[in-house]
Amino acid sequence: MRLTISKNIRAFRKRRGLTQEQLAEVLGVTTGAVYKWESGLSFPELPMIVELADFFDTSVDALLGYEMKDNRLEATVTRLQEYRRSKDRDGLAEAEKALKKYPHSFQIVSESAALYRAFGFDSGDKALFRRALELLEQSRLLLSQNEDPQISEQTIYGRIAQTYLGLDETDKAIALWKAHNADGVYSPRIGHILAQNDRVEEAVPFLSEALAKLLSDLVNTIVGYMNVYLKRGDHASAQAILSWGIGLLQGLRKADKPNYFDKVCAVFLAALAASQFLSGKSDEARDTLIKAKELAAFFDASPSYDESDIRFITRIEGASAHDDLGATAMDGVRNAVSQFDSDEFAALWSAVSEE
Repeated sequence: MRLTISKNIRAFRKRRGLTQEQLAEVLGVTTGAVYKWESGLSFPELPMIVELADFFDTSVDALLGYEMKDNRLEATVTRLQEYRRSKDRDGLAEAEKALKKYPHSFQIVSESAALYRAFGFDSGDKALFRRALELLEQSRLLLSQNEDPQISEQTIYGRIAQTYLGLDETDKAIALWKAHNADGVYSPRIGHILAQNDRVEEAVPFLSEALAKLLSDLVNTIVGYMNVYLKRGDHASAQAILSWGIGLLQGLRKADKPNYFDKVCAVFLAALAASQFLSGKSDEARDTLIKAKELAAFFDASPSYDESDIRFITRIEGASAHDDLGATAMDGVRNAVSQFDSDEFAALWSAVSEE
């Protein structure tokens, strides 16, 4: 709880147009006492606080700067989140009070753990990390109360692992991440920490898995954005994100050997051409369709669905590439053209494909 009585006395005094000497004379105290009150070096005794409030025609609460807080559970959770966002360490004391009031609340325990972890990483204070570990273990036991779909036992174990890193217990962190690495969710962190600790060969499979998953998610995200922009009629943004994605994915080729993302890029080029055509850029659309055709032919001449043909990625055990683009890259381009339901654009593709 913060009191602002020092600045409030100063503000009320100035509002009355009084000097410190004049206020001191009114109250029967020394000028030095008033100076100390306003500087926060000391505080008036309770009877004097009441007299000050009476003199300034205000309430004691207003003079103290006290505001009653909403201490209901949901409001307390929100307040703990705000302490974390604003990096206000007063939140630690608030968290401990909340834990005493709501010791069996998953939300309170989880948010308190997040506070301790955040300030632990900010300061490197091991005591904060140890308290965070206690609270994370406690939150795991209260998980049945959780209603946040972003939190699961897997994510809690991930946070515990990260907290071990703060305690310089790297092996414990890695072991925990590995034990709860469903769908490769922690592969980026595992690979990063292993490589950082000179366990390079052990790191590579995790980094390869992480990059492959990242690229798959990236393709889906680009397609999602493209559809959003096209439905809004925002062709400039649709073309921008497709061009960015194509440039990024084409940087994954090893020398002149095709890889799976050449097929994806051929389809992206067809979609880019469609957006260009629909926004009145017929010449650009034609040039882009030619690139789509050439890239599709390049891939189909020696198709590869082997992840190890992608730059930076080594063979991933049990991995395979599948899509619904079409049996071949050229089929994928044709399908993309047909999805735009434009006879004029289809005619342009027909002319290009027959050249």
